[in-house]
Amino acid sequence: MPTVEVDKDELFQKLGKRYSFEEFDELCFEFGLEPEEADDEDIKANPELANQWKIEIGANRYDLLCIEGITRAILIFLEKSQAPRYKTVPPCTGKMQQLIIKPVTAQVRPHAVAAVLRNITFTPVLLLTLGHYSFQKQHFERIVPTQTGINRRRTLVAIGTHDLDTIQGPFIYDAQPPSDIKFQALSQKEEKTAVELMEIYSGESHLRQYLHIIQDKPVYPIIYDQNGVVLSMPPIINGDHSKISLKTRNVFIECTATDLNKAKIVLDTLVTMFSQYCDVPYQGIEPAEVIQPDGTRVIYPELPYRFEEIDVADVNGKVGINISGKEMARLLTKMCLVSETFDNDTKVKVEVPPTRHDILYSI
Repeated sequence: MPTVEVDKDELFQKLGKRYSFEEFDELCFEFGLEPEEADDEDIKANPELANQWKIEIGANRYDLLCIEGITRAILIFLEKSQAPRYKTVPPCTGKMQQLIIKPVTAQVRPHAVAAVLRNITFTPVLLLTLGHYSFQKQHFERIVPTQTGINRRRTLVAIGTHDLDTIQGPFIYDAQPPSDIKFQALSQKEEKTAVELMEIYSGESHLRQYLHIIQDKPVYPIIYDQNGVVLSMPPIINGDHSKISLKTRNVFIECTATDLNKAKIVLDTLVTMFSQYCDVPYQGIEPAEVIQPDGTRVIYPELPYRFEEIDVADVNGKVGINISGKEMARLLTKMCLVSETFDNDTKVKVEVPPTRHDILYSI
């Protein structure tokens, strides 16, 4: 089960209330989460743990792999907030950003999806989540639960986030021999070839665990803009040129993958979780156009909504409860599944949002 570490002060600020551990433990039990606090010995060894709680998440609840998703879901569960409506908005420039996939990527990492978050306001905490910090920082990226959960330690999906105002599309997703790839990577003071970078990262505890994914391939994945500026060498490292800072306002997101479905889920999760920081919350998600090697064009993110219909008596019988359709709809809505009854309260229509990829069918 994935475990998310949360800062208690940030947690309380987002929930609008301070909780004792016992109170929060009871709330999590009702919702279906399992929190854990550090014991006295661990806190004595590392005082920072006194302000942290760990929350165990269900393996298929990708929407809860960050504090934004956890607090949003809890507020909806407490009926203090309504489920947001996620949708893309037209590109502010009038033209979608493009990501062009070259055929050679099929040799190493064939899939890619992309999107843009506009008019986002970064804080130091959010920068730790979506941004890029040097390897010397204790918390390189707070998005680790996503990277190690659905992403399977980047083997299925690797995430790249970039300051869009420092680069220029269309962007090209290519694959080249490692000796031909040269750029200034994050935390590096000068340009180095991919061969040199892989040698350096073999001694980095944070990155060496990912090297095997492409190390023996004849070509390495590489993403660059129309001016040849390298954005990333997925799934290993991003370029320094497009790194995010507190001044960043617009973010280009690219996810490269060996599994297209997982890439789409990761992209949906990222934009739905972090679009809350846009000037108009949830209204800063811009689509991007991905041009496939065969020339077909696909627009992402998909952000799919769908409806399922359930029979109240059938659900009551299978679950072993006896509640009305109205109450069933209310409880489902509390779990971010906006619902309403029909057919004289005998059936419930359930809306499954793009954050709930764990919902496969009605029953």
